[in-house]
Amino acid sequence: MMNKLSKLKQILRNMDSVVIAYSGGLDSAFLLKVAVDVLGEDNVLAVTARSETYPAAEYKEAVRVAKVIGARHLTIDTKELAIKHFKSNPVNRCYYCKKELFKKLDNLRKSHKMSYLLDGANYDDLKDVRYGRFAAKELGVRSPLVEAVFTKDDIRRYSRKLGLSTWDKPSFACLASRFPFHSKISAKDLNRVDKAESYLRSLGFRQVRVRIHGDIARLELLPEDQRKVLKLKKAIVDNLKKLGFVYIALDLAGYRTGSMHESSYFVPFGKSNL
Repeated sequence: MMNKLSKLKQILRNMDSVVIAYSGGLDSAFLLKVAVDVLGEDNVLAVTARSETYPAAEYKEAVRVAKVIGARHLTIDTKELAIKHFKSNPVNRCYYCKKELFKKLDNLRKSHKMSYLLDGANYDDLKDVRYGRFAAKELGVRSPLVEAVFTKDDIRRYSRKLGLSTWDKPSFACLASRFPFHSKISAKDLNRVDKAESYLRSLGFRQVRVRIHGDIARLELLPEDQRKVLKLKKAIVDNLKKLGFVYIALDLAGYRTGSMHESSYFVPFGKSNL
């Protein structure tokens, strides 16, 4: 029986040439590495979209990893905050963002005469509400990691075997995911969240989310880090207050993906305004 990596390689081999929506995270870095190994660097183009929702540190790391892989790498600038339906932050916000992004990437695919546009969605993503996947489907974006049934754990395991430094990289989502649905997203608040999370990571917290609720910063950390954060509470409070937060709260439920979907503002896809 063909293992998952062999299946992924066969899927990519049948594509001939690809453009990859590349953030530098665990999933897209793994997909890029395998694609370059299978198709060769001339037949693979990694494209990173830089904007206010994407921290500078993440971009710098994405550039470094692409260089180590030996991939062709292109950067484009995107303006999510200029998209009306993104800035107003509806539940299906990611649909509008991804639709705009994938249109730009598909134009690049056509201009570079590449066969397919790919994203780094993995099989575990199917368990969560991911409105960006609707945009991907509409625009014909392929998700090879889903097609080859790669879970997040699979990607970590194979990334480690391939020598990728991203194998144990914490999960990351765009900074817009820190805002409650229907609250306006601004460049100023995106910057506040970015600086707050960067500060917490500088203290040694690898997996962290600073969810913004007006003047409140709600910290989501791994359960094993909650005792540590209390020991550093004065320094953390002082630093985050300098960023404009009035109240700093620790979420005792800890870090989890999609926590904003727990709010009463969350509406299933079929009932959204899409």
